[in-house]
Amino acid sequence: MKPVSFAIIGAGIGGLATAALLLRAGHRVQVYEQATRFARVGAGIQMAPNAVKVLRHLGIEEPLRRTAFQADFAISRTWDTGAETSRLPLGSEVEHAFGAPYLFLHRADLHAAIASIVPSAVVHLGMKLAAIDQGPQGVDLRFTDGTSVRADAVIGADGVHSLVRETLLGPEKPRFTGRVAYRTTYASDRLRGRALDPVRTKWWGPDRHMVVYYVTRARDELYFVTSVPERAEWTTPESWSAKGDLDELRAAYAGFHPDVQAILDACPEVYKWALFERDPLPRWSDGRIALLGDACHPMTPYMAQGAASALEDAAILARCLDGVEQDGVHEAYLRYERIRKPRASDIQAGSSANNWLRDKTDPGWVYGYDASTVGLEDGTRG
Repeated sequence: MKPVSFAIIGAGIGGLATAALLLRAGHRVQVYEQATRFARVGAGIQMAPNAVKVLRHLGIEEPLRRTAFQADFAISRTWDTGAETSRLPLGSEVEHAFGAPYLFLHRADLHAAIASIVPSAVVHLGMKLAAIDQGPQGVDLRFTDGTSVRADAVIGADGVHSLVRETLLGPEKPRFTGRVAYRTTYASDRLRGRALDPVRTKWWGPDRHMVVYYVTRARDELYFVTSVPERAEWTTPESWSAKGDLDELRAAYAGFHPDVQAILDACPEVYKWALFERDPLPRWSDGRIALLGDACHPMTPYMAQGAASALEDAAILARCLDGVEQDGVHEAYLRYERIRKPRASDIQAGSSANNWLRDKTDPGWVYGYDASTVGLEDGTRG
């Protein structure tokens, strides 16, 4: 096999996972990331069994198990009384049912674990894409620092504001949902000895909610994320780096259960993010260029499947490209899209509905999926 040279735009979870798998398959890979460093911004992440199966395939499940929090249950509660509306067993039960555990981590710890299996020499930081041009012999990339490179093929894993997507499909016009999210992580000892149940809890209010869980096995770091109505039209691009106002956040959850009040009272700072919606794209690829993760199926966070879907993309795309030479890349990209697009679109729609696990739910169609064994013709389990 003559290896294909791939340029991956974006060194997030999906981009680095794709790089690791393509290198394993014998391809040549370079990753270009616009950030100059990877920051530990306050963000938790949920890795459901379908995502952990990809982490297993990458060879990093065991070290993540040793550091991640594993909740006993995912519980939904009424905002004021705390009455349960659903209880999904996690722990050993979810692993027995779906073949992998359910892990709760800090996003930076997950990212670092994936980065550890990608040679640092292939990851180029501070490389913001300026232009991309596809020709008969390859794809030319130009960066804002004046650097130009050519690759046989390109994978756009450059997130919700993807320039690669815009190049393929033109400018998009996301719809503001009328909601904003606040999130942060902080040391759980700030709760001043008040221990929370070892569960993942979602507090459902009439028009807002909060999700809370630990992000370490030691339970020494706590994470929460909210969704709150916002009256004003939001025009600022989505970003988790904008600081939020703690007084506004606390006022928004006045009257919620004392556990929620304790979490907010102990919070030292918070970040604010506007939530936008997008329709599924008409296509994910064009010739030698394909999209992956948030670049092709950005979704609201309500099913905790955004990063999981990017990991599934990485596993399927790498399998489709296994043994493929330059003249087969286009067909491999089309196969990847045929397999992944229906499922990603269903999850995108389900997340937008924001009713996942509110009441008793069978999560098998999400958690039971295994991107390392799924059929490569029609997407059925292999």
